[in-house]
Amino acid sequence: MENADKERTVQKMFSSIARYYDLNNTLLSFGVHYRWKRQMVEMARLQPGDFVLDVGAGTADLAILAAEKVGRAGKVIASDLNEPMLKIGKEKLARASESLAMAAPSTDCILANAESLPFEDQSVDVVLTGFCMRNVANLDKALGEIFRVLKPTGRFACLEFSTPEYKFLRWLYDFYSYQFLPAIGTYVAKDKTGVYQYLTDSIRLFPNQEAFSERIKKAGFTEVTYSNKTGGIVAIHTATKGNL
Repeated sequence: MENADKERTVQKMFSSIARYYDLNNTLLSFGVHYRWKRQMVEMARLQPGDFVLDVGAGTADLAILAAEKVGRAGKVIASDLNEPMLKIGKEKLARASESLAMAAPSTDCILANAESLPFEDQSVDVVLTGFCMRNVANLDKALGEIFRVLKPTGRFACLEFSTPEYKFLRWLYDFYSYQFLPAIGTYVAKDKTGVYQYLTDSIRLFPNQEAFSERIKKAGFTEVTYSNKTGGIVAIHTATKGNL
Protein backbone atom coordinates (compact mmCIF):
# COMPACT_ATOMS: atom_id res chain seq x y z
CA MET A 1 0.00 0.00 0.00
CA GLU A 2 1.37 3.42 -0.95
CA ASN A 3 2.02 5.83 1.91
CA ALA A 4 -0.77 8.27 0.97
CA ASP A 5 -3.24 5.42 0.47
CA LYS A 6 -2.31 3.89 3.83
CA GLU A 7 -2.81 7.22 5.58
CA ARG A 8 -6.27 7.76 4.09
CA THR A 9 -7.35 4.18 4.75
CA VAL A 10 -6.15 4.16 8.36
CA GLN A 11 -7.81 7.49 9.15
CA LYS A 12 -11.11 6.35 7.65
CA MET A 13 -11.04 3.18 9.74
CA PHE A 14 -10.21 4.92 13.00
CA SER A 15 -12.87 7.55 12.40
CA SER A 16 -15.46 4.79 12.12
CA ILE A 17 -14.64 3.34 15.55
CA ALA A 18 -13.68 6.49 17.50
CA ARG A 19 -16.59 6.40 19.97
CA TYR A 20 -15.99 2.71 20.72
CA TYR A 21 -12.19 2.89 20.82
CA ASP A 22 -11.74 3.15 24.60
CA LEU A 23 -14.33 0.46 25.31
CA ASN A 24 -12.79 -1.98 22.86
CA ASN A 25 -9.27 -1.29 24.15
CA THR A 26 -10.41 -2.25 27.61
CA LEU A 27 -12.39 -5.31 26.49
CA LEU A 28 -9.75 -6.66 24.11
CA SER A 29 -6.81 -6.14 26.47
CA PHE A 30 -8.80 -7.22 29.55
CA GLY A 31 -7.96 -3.80 30.98
CA VAL A 32 -4.19 -4.37 30.87
CA HIS A 33 -3.59 -1.47 28.44
CA TYR A 34 -3.99 0.97 31.35
CA ARG A 35 -1.14 -0.72 33.20
CA TRP A 36 1.07 -0.70 30.10
CA LYS A 37 0.48 3.02 29.65
CA ARG A 38 1.22 3.84 33.27
CA GLN A 39 4.43 1.80 33.09
CA MET A 40 5.54 3.65 29.97
CA VAL A 41 4.93 7.06 31.50
CA GLU A 42 6.99 6.01 34.54
CA MET A 43 9.82 4.89 32.26
CA ALA A 44 9.76 8.25 30.48
CA ARG A 45 10.95 9.91 33.72
CA LEU A 46 8.70 12.94 33.46
CA GLN A 47 9.73 15.90 35.59
CA PRO A 48 7.71 18.85 36.96
CA GLY A 49 7.70 21.61 34.37
CA ASP A 50 8.33 19.34 31.36
CA PHE A 51 6.79 20.08 27.97
CA VAL A 52 5.36 16.73 26.91
CA LEU A 53 4.07 15.90 23.42
CA ASP A 54 1.82 12.85 22.97
CA VAL A 55 2.14 11.88 19.29
CA GLY A 56 -0.72 9.86 17.84
CA ALA A 57 -2.59 10.57 21.05
CA GLY A 58 -5.93 9.11 19.97
CA THR A 59 -8.23 9.58 22.94
CA ALA A 60 -5.40 11.09 25.04
CA ASP A 61 -4.81 8.45 27.73
CA LEU A 62 -1.06 9.12 27.76
CA ALA A 63 -1.54 12.89 27.74
CA ILE A 64 -3.75 12.58 30.83
CA LEU A 65 -1.14 10.50 32.66
CA ALA A 66 1.53 13.02 31.68
CA ALA A 67 -0.56 15.92 32.97
CA GLU A 68 -0.61 14.29 36.39
CA LYS A 69 3.21 14.22 36.41
CA VAL A 70 4.39 17.58 35.07
CA GLY A 71 2.37 19.85 37.36
CA ARG A 72 1.25 23.43 37.00
CA ALA A 73 4.56 24.58 35.48
CA GLY A 74 4.38 21.90 32.79
CA LYS A 75 2.74 21.69 29.39
CA VAL A 76 1.08 18.74 27.67
CA ILE A 77 -0.07 18.63 24.06
CA ALA A 78 -1.95 15.70 22.53
CA SER A 79 -1.57 15.50 18.76
CA ASP A 80 -3.30 13.18 16.33
CA LEU A 81 -4.23 13.08 12.66
CA ASN A 82 -7.72 11.74 13.35
CA GLU A 83 -10.25 14.43 14.27
CA PRO A 84 -13.01 12.20 15.75
CA MET A 85 -10.51 10.46 18.04
CA LEU A 86 -8.92 13.74 19.06
CA LYS A 87 -12.31 15.29 19.84
CA ILE A 88 -12.92 12.56 22.41
CA GLY A 89 -9.40 12.99 23.74
CA LYS A 90 -9.88 16.72 24.14
CA GLU A 91 -13.00 16.17 26.27
CA LYS A 92 -11.19 13.62 28.44
CA LEU A 93 -8.14 15.84 28.86
CA ALA A 94 -10.32 18.80 29.86
CA ARG A 95 -12.05 16.69 32.54
CA ALA A 96 -8.70 15.47 33.82
CA SER A 97 -7.40 19.04 34.03
CA GLU A 98 -10.45 20.07 36.04
CA SER A 99 -9.82 17.26 38.52
CA LEU A 100 -6.21 18.39 38.96
CA ALA A 101 -7.44 21.93 39.69
CA MET A 102 -4.55 24.23 40.69
CA ALA A 103 -2.01 21.50 39.92
CA ALA A 104 -3.11 21.21 36.28
CA PRO A 105 -0.54 22.00 33.58
CA SER A 106 -1.27 23.86 30.36
CA THR A 107 -2.93 21.37 27.99
CA ASP A 108 -4.08 21.37 24.38
CA CYS A 109 -5.10 19.00 21.58
CA ILE A 110 -3.99 19.66 18.02
CA LEU A 111 -4.62 18.00 14.68
CA ALA A 112 -1.19 17.02 13.36
CA ASN A 113 0.61 14.38 11.32
CA ALA A 114 3.38 12.47 13.10
CA GLU A 115 5.48 12.85 9.95
CA SER A 116 5.23 16.65 9.99
CA LEU A 117 4.98 17.92 13.55
CA PRO A 118 4.13 21.65 13.85
CA PHE A 119 6.74 22.39 16.52
CA GLU A 120 10.06 24.18 16.47
CA ASP A 121 13.35 22.29 16.52
CA GLN A 122 14.51 21.29 20.00
CA SER A 123 11.38 22.58 21.75
CA VAL A 124 9.96 19.50 23.53
CA ASP A 125 11.27 17.76 26.66
CA VAL A 126 9.52 14.40 26.23
CA VAL A 127 7.68 12.71 23.36
CA LEU A 128 5.30 9.89 24.22
CA THR A 129 3.55 7.67 21.73
CA GLY A 130 1.32 4.66 22.28
CA PHE A 131 0.09 2.23 19.60
CA CYS A 132 0.77 4.83 16.92
CA MET A 133 4.07 4.06 15.19
CA ARG A 134 2.82 1.00 13.34
CA ASN A 135 0.04 3.12 11.80
CA VAL A 136 2.18 5.90 10.33
CA ALA A 137 2.76 5.87 6.60
CA ASN A 138 6.52 6.40 6.88
CA LEU A 139 8.05 5.12 10.12
CA ASP A 140 11.52 6.58 9.61
CA LYS A 141 10.10 10.00 8.78
CA ALA A 142 7.98 9.99 11.94
CA LEU A 143 10.97 9.00 14.08
CA GLY A 144 12.99 11.75 12.42
CA GLU A 145 10.34 14.33 13.29
CA ILE A 146 10.26 13.19 16.90
CA PHE A 147 14.04 13.49 17.05
CA ARG A 148 13.91 16.98 15.51
CA VAL A 149 11.44 18.49 17.99
CA LEU A 150 13.13 17.07 21.10
CA LYS A 151 15.53 19.19 23.11
CA PRO A 152 19.21 18.10 23.09
CA THR A 153 18.68 15.82 26.10
CA GLY A 154 15.00 15.11 25.35
CA ARG A 155 13.46 11.73 26.03
CA PHE A 156 11.37 9.45 23.83
CA ALA A 157 9.09 6.65 25.04
CA CYS A 158 7.02 4.42 22.78
CA LEU A 159 4.51 1.70 23.64
CA GLU A 160 3.78 -0.65 20.78
CA PHE A 161 2.58 -4.19 20.10
CA SER A 162 5.50 -6.49 19.48
CA THR A 163 6.62 -10.11 19.12
CA PRO A 164 5.90 -12.45 22.08
CA GLU A 165 9.00 -14.02 23.58
CA TYR A 166 7.81 -17.62 23.81
CA LYS A 167 6.60 -19.99 21.09
CA PHE A 168 3.49 -21.06 23.00
CA LEU A 169 2.58 -17.44 23.70
CA ARG A 170 3.05 -16.58 20.02
CA TRP A 171 0.68 -19.39 19.05
CA LEU A 172 -1.90 -18.29 21.61
CA TYR A 173 -1.55 -14.66 20.59
CA ASP A 174 -2.01 -15.55 16.91
CA PHE A 175 -5.21 -17.40 17.72
CA TYR A 176 -6.46 -14.48 19.81
CA SER A 177 -5.48 -11.89 17.17
CA TYR A 178 -6.93 -13.62 14.14
CA GLN A 179 -10.06 -15.11 15.68
CA PHE A 180 -11.16 -13.35 18.86
CA LEU A 181 -9.97 -9.76 18.34
CA PRO A 182 -11.53 -9.05 14.91
CA ALA A 183 -14.81 -10.73 15.85
CA ILE A 184 -15.33 -8.94 19.18
CA GLY A 185 -13.93 -5.62 18.04
CA THR A 186 -16.09 -5.55 14.93
CA TYR A 187 -19.22 -6.57 16.86
CA VAL A 188 -18.82 -3.96 19.61
CA ALA A 189 -17.95 -1.10 17.24
CA LYS A 190 -20.43 -2.21 14.56
CA ASP A 191 -17.55 -1.65 12.16
CA LYS A 192 -17.77 -2.31 8.42
CA THR A 193 -14.33 -0.99 7.41
CA GLY A 194 -12.26 -3.99 8.52
CA VAL A 195 -10.23 -1.94 11.01
CA TYR A 196 -9.82 -4.78 13.50
CA GLN A 197 -8.43 -7.09 10.83
CA TYR A 198 -6.13 -4.25 9.78
CA LEU A 199 -4.93 -3.87 13.38
CA THR A 200 -4.02 -7.55 13.54
CA ASP A 201 -2.16 -7.37 10.23
CA SER A 202 -0.36 -4.16 11.21
CA ILE A 203 1.00 -5.80 14.35
CA ARG A 204 2.45 -8.67 12.32
CA LEU A 205 4.05 -6.32 9.79
CA PHE A 206 5.63 -4.01 12.38
CA PRO A 207 9.35 -4.56 13.16
CA ASN A 208 10.07 -6.75 16.17
CA GLN A 209 11.72 -5.37 19.30
CA GLU A 210 15.30 -5.52 18.03
CA ALA A 211 14.49 -4.27 14.54
CA PHE A 212 12.47 -1.34 15.85
CA SER A 213 15.29 -0.46 18.26
CA GLU A 214 17.63 -0.29 15.27
CA ARG A 215 15.26 2.08 13.46
CA ILE A 216 15.20 4.33 16.55
CA LYS A 217 19.02 4.34 16.61
CA LYS A 218 19.10 5.12 12.90
CA ALA A 219 17.02 8.25 13.61
CA GLY A 220 19.87 9.48 15.81
CA PHE A 221 18.77 8.44 19.30
CA THR A 222 21.08 7.14 21.99
CA GLU A 223 20.51 5.01 25.10
CA VAL A 224 17.98 2.99 23.12
CA THR A 225 16.43 0.17 25.09
CA TYR A 226 13.18 -1.75 25.42
CA SER A 227 11.26 -3.65 28.06
CA ASN A 228 8.88 -6.46 27.18
CA LYS A 229 5.52 -6.49 28.92
CA THR A 230 3.08 -9.41 29.18
CA GLY A 231 5.58 -11.77 27.62
CA GLY A 232 6.45 -9.43 24.76
CA ILE A 233 2.90 -8.89 23.52
CA VAL A 234 3.85 -5.24 23.87
CA ALA A 235 7.21 -3.56 24.36
CA ILE A 236 8.08 -0.20 25.84
CA HIS A 237 10.93 1.45 23.95
CA THR A 238 12.85 4.34 25.47
CA ALA A 239 15.62 6.54 24.10
CA THR A 240 17.27 9.91 24.55
CA LYS A 241 18.27 12.48 21.95
CA GLY A 242 21.67 12.94 23.57
CA ASN A 243 23.63 11.65 26.50
CA LEU A 244 22.19 12.66 29.86
